[in-house]
Amino acid sequence: MNYLFGALNPVAFSVGPLEVHWYGIIIASAVVLAVILAVREGKRRGISEDTVYDLLLWAMPFSIISARIYYVIFQWSYYSQHLNEVYRIWDGGIAIYGALIGAIIVIIFFCRQRQIPVWLLLDVIAPTVIMAQGIGRWGNFMNQEAHGVKTTLSFLQELHLPEFIIRQMNIKGTYYQPTFLYESAWDLAGFVVLLGLRHRKGLFKRGEVFFGYVIWYSFGRFFVEGMRTDSLMLGSLRVSQWLSVILFGGAIVWLLLRRYWRPFDPWYLDGTKDVFEK
Repeated sequence: MNYLFGALNPVAFSVGPLEVHWYGIIIASAVVLAVILAVREGKRRGISEDTVYDLLLWAMPFSIISARIYYVIFQWSYYSQHLNEVYRIWDGGIAIYGALIGAIIVIIFFCRQRQIPVWLLLDVIAPTVIMAQGIGRWGNFMNQEAHGVKTTLSFLQELHLPEFIIRQMNIKGTYYQPTFLYESAWDLAGFVVLLGLRHRKGLFKRGEVFFGYVIWYSFGRFFVEGMRTDSLMLGSLRVSQWLSVILFGGAIVWLLLRRYWRPFDPWYLDGTKDVFEK
C-alpha cells in the first residue's frame, strides 16, 4: 500500500467564501438519524412526533453552546490568547460531556412544562444519542483531532485498518493511535446492545435504559480518554476520566437504589400510559 498521499480535506465544498466542513456534515447527519429513530421509538412509548421535534429545537442550540463552553473552559490557556477563535466551532473543539450536561438541563425543564416523564424521554433518546456520538467521532477523524499517542505505521497495519484511516492518522509525519475509531466502535456497539435489550419485557424500569447508556459510555470513555494526548489533566487522570468515573459509579448506585427504594416504578415498555390513564 502507498501511504504517501496527503490527508483528507476537512472541507467538503465551498459556496463562495463559505466553506462547508465534513465535521459539520457528519455531526448533522448523526443528529438527523438520531431524531428519526427517536421519533419512531417515541411513538411506541406514547410520545408524539411533535414533542421530539420541539425538544430538538430547544436542546440542539443549548447543547452546542454548552459543549463549546465546556471545551473552551478546559482549554482556556489557549483560548485566552486567541479570543477570536472561541466561536469557531466548525474547526472542531466541542466536548460531548458539555453537550450532555446542556441537553439534560433542557430535557428536565422541557418535560416539566409538557408533563412528560423525564426518565421515559431520556430512555427513548439514550440509544440514539450514543449512536450519534459514534458517528460524530468521524468528524474528529476528518479534522485529525481527538487522536491518541504516537505510534508506528506497522502497529496501524497490524490492526488491519483501511488505508484511508492509516493515512489520516499520519499527522505532520507522525502516526497516532486512532482513538476516534476506538470510541466510535464502542459507542456503536453500545447502541446495538441497548437497542437489542430495551424491548425485552421485565428488563428495564423507567430510566434504566438511560442508566445503561451512561454506564456503557462512561466505561469505554475512561479507557479511550487515557490514550488521548489533547485532554486536560487533573492530578493523575484527565478531567474526562474523572467525570467518567463519577458517572459510571453514580449511575450504578442510583440504579440499584431506585430498584430498592422504588420497586413499583413503571416499566420502560409501559410508556406514558400510567400518566395519561390517571
